[in-house]
Amino acid sequence: MAEAAALLLPGEAEALVQALRSGPLLNTGDHGWLRQHEAIEKLNMQAILSASAGQEQLLIELLVNYAKIPTLIEELISVEIWKHKVFPVLCQLKDFKPKSTFPIYLVLHHEASIVNLLETVFFHKEICESAEDTILDLIDYSYRKLTLLAAWSTNGEFPTHEKLLPEDLTNASSMQELQKQAEMMEFKISLRALSVLRFITDQVDSLPLSALTRMLNTHNVPCLLVELLEHCPWSRREAGKLKKFENGVWHVVPPEDHVRMTKLDGQVWIALYNLLLSPECQRKYNLDGFNKSQLLKLRAFLTDVLIDQLPNLVEMQRFLSHLIVTEPVPPKKDLILEQVPVIRDRIVRENSGKWQAIAKHQVKHMFSPSEDELKHLACRWARTYNLDVMEALVPEKPKCGLCGSEATKRCSRCQNEWYCKRECQVQHWQKHKKACNLMADALKKIKEDLKVQP
Repeated sequence: MAEAAALLLPGEAEALVQALRSGPLLNTGDHGWLRQHEAIEKLNMQAILSASAGQEQLLIELLVNYAKIPTLIEELISVEIWKHKVFPVLCQLKDFKPKSTFPIYLVLHHEASIVNLLETVFFHKEICESAEDTILDLIDYSYRKLTLLAAWSTNGEFPTHEKLLPEDLTNASSMQELQKQAEMMEFKISLRALSVLRFITDQVDSLPLSALTRMLNTHNVPCLLVELLEHCPWSRREAGKLKKFENGVWHVVPPEDHVRMTKLDGQVWIALYNLLLSPECQRKYNLDGFNKSQLLKLRAFLTDVLIDQLPNLVEMQRFLSHLIVTEPVPPKKDLILEQVPVIRDRIVRENSGKWQAIAKHQVKHMFSPSEDELKHLACRWARTYNLDVMEALVPEKPKCGLCGSEATKRCSRCQNEWYCKRECQVQHWQKHKKACNLMADALKKIKEDLKVQP
């Protein structure tokens, strides 16, 4: 396990962390931005591997000592704004017919990379504290994602597009395909944001006063979490079968596991436990008639089977039983100067009215690569996504590129696609051919580069 955690040497990790910077929205997708994206991807993979080996302390110390958590939060919000303000304009440009959607995909994926990294490291108290005032921006970001999850579940609409990497990097395939991928990615990002928010609630006793006010009163996070438990966006029924979203995919749940708590269920319950049973939160939260009625809905979920899986919920059960027979005192209104998040408002204000100009600039200079530039980009991508390391991060066995069955055979040329049998590989070849050639050329160039290195 220790060997698996050595994706980056300590000096390399330090250099990557030290170089993290926030940049203007206009530069999203340019060469400097791509270098930072690669750095974040490597740090993200290293964080996951180190956490699995119990050796994450070095990376935690680097992020804290160099004060880079605020930088990552600003980058996260910047790419979220790009996705909601610039990406729709790109999709509507009639004369934009890219040879490849891959450069745009990387920008969309950037948000997922950052939130994955934050989810992995926010387990640690010192990381949460090092966010300082930007914790308010991260709380607002997480709230927006949870609201989106609630809307999906209320409407009964669930993204189901499983494959996130473009099927064919050279295919001008459609911006529609990219939009489908963006929707599925948004779903996964929102679930990660739920975990980030839960880790923030773990530190309620040491959070700034404004952070608690924001979660409890500005956004009423407890009632939002109740809504998520009610509608459960990571669970759905299809053709009479129960499906749950775990480890990045929808899968059928056997009848004997229907009552098993998933990791996502657990995150919601722990966040509620942290927010409702903390004395400081109870002092600040306004348990008016509406909030009280919403929270009492939790009693229906607190079965013996659930409490067996998360015993601390006995205290939640007691709290709710007490809530029924008491009339809580309204919270005392303290006269304080409340801090507010500033990152999102600042970025939107600086770029307001410029969304179309930004989109056109990026189409011309970043998202219309030549054949050589596309090959170079694929080469960099292959270097960043070390295949052996990626396999160590995948929680389930690979799926066949054609039929989706469990796969054991990898394409020998590009080593990037999997198949369950030879027939599937043959049938998929016409669709896979261009991407295979591109990746094979990139891997060949990497090997040649390695041979000439001293």
